Amino acid sequence: GFAVGINGLPLMGSGDWNDGMDKVGEHGKGESVWLAFFLYDILLHFIDTATLRNDIAFANECKEKAEKLRNSIQQNAWDGEWYKRAFFDDGTPLGSHVNDECKIDSIAQSWSVLSKGGEEKRAGIAMESAYKKLVKKDEEIIQLFNPPFDKSTMNPGYIKGYVPGVRENGGQYTHAAVWLTMAFAALGDKKRTWELLQMINPVNHGNSAETVSTYKVEPYVIAADVYAQPLHKGRGGWTWYTGSAGWFYQLITEWFIGIKKKGDTLSFNPCLPEEWDEVKIDYRFKDSIYHITYQQKQGAGNMQLLINDIEQQEDFITLKDDAAEYQVKVIFYNETAGKPVYEISGVALK
Repeated sequence: GFAVGINGLPLMGSGDWNDGMDKVGEHGKGESVWLAFFLYDILLHFIDTATLRNDIAFANECKEKAEKLRNSIQQNAWDGEWYKRAFFDDGTPLGSHVNDECKIDSIAQSWSVLSKGGEEKRAGIAMESAYKKLVKKDEEIIQLFNPPFDKSTMNPGYIKGYVPGVRENGGQYTHAAVWLTMAFAALGDKKRTWELLQMINPVNHGNSAETVSTYKVEPYVIAADVYAQPLHKGRGGWTWYTGSAGWFYQLITEWFIGIKKKGDTLSFNPCLPEEWDEVKIDYRFKDSIYHITYQQKQGAGNMQLLINDIEQQEDFITLKDDAAEYQVKVIFYNETAGKPVYEISGVALK
C-alpha cells in the first residue's frame, strides 16, 4: 500500500527510522517527512529496476507516485530554513521552528539531498541550517536533533525517556551523523565533508589521554552514539555497533574516496580536501589488483583516466578478473577553491 496522510506524506505509524518516536503517528494519522524522502529515493530505484525488466506499467506507477510525493514535500514539509521532521496525529508539526524542543532534525535535511527529493535551493539552505544548529565543534559531535526533549508537552514517544543529550534524544546518533556527512559530500562540500568525517572517526577520540578520558570507550570501533549531556559530554555509548560502522565504511569508500562499483564497472567521484595532492588506493577485484593513484590539480579541465599509462575515453573502469595488476591514474581538476555558497533568506553565507 501507499498510505499517506492529510499532507500527502507517508504515515509514520509507531516509528520510522527513529523507533523512539513511537507516539507521533500511533493513531494512524501522523506523517513522516523523512520517510517521504526515503520513499522517494526507493521509488526512483524501482523505476530503474522495473524499466530493466520491461515492466513499463509499474515504472510509470512509481514515477507518478514519486512526483506526487515530491510535490507534497514542497508544499507541506518546508519550514522556512529547513525541512520539518514529521506531523503528529493531530497535525502538529515536529522538527519545526514552532516547537520549543526538537526544532530541527538532522535526517530530514540530509535526505532532502541524498534522495534528490528536496528542491535544490531549499536543500542547500536546510544543510546550512543543520550545520549551524547541530554540529557542535567544541564537543566534536553532530547532534541528531536540537534541542532535546525534556519539559515540553509534546509526547513523541519513548525517546523522551532518555536523559536530554543522551542517545537519540539530542545526542549524536552516529548513523545519522554519517548521513549528514554524506549529504555534504553529495553537495561537493569538500571542507565540511572532511571536517565532519574527522569528528565521527573514533581514532580522533582516543589520540590523547584527555580525549580517552572524555570518550571512555574503544577508539578503534564505531560508537552508535556520543552524548551531548553536559555531565557526560563527548562520552561514547553502545560500541561495536555494526549499523553505523557499515554506513561509515560506505561514507569513506563511496563518498569521500569516491569509488563506486556498479556491475563490473568502477567509477570515481571523490570529495577529498583540496590540499591533498595525491591519494593511493589498492583495489582488489577477485584475482586482479588495481593500483589506483588520484592526483588533484588546481585549474580547469576534465577528469583524466589512464590505465597502464594509456588514456581512456570512458570515465570509468571495466573490471577484469584475469589475475593481472593494473596501474590506474585518475587526474581531477579543482576549478574553484573553498566550499559551495548557501543562501538563507537571501543572504549568502561563505
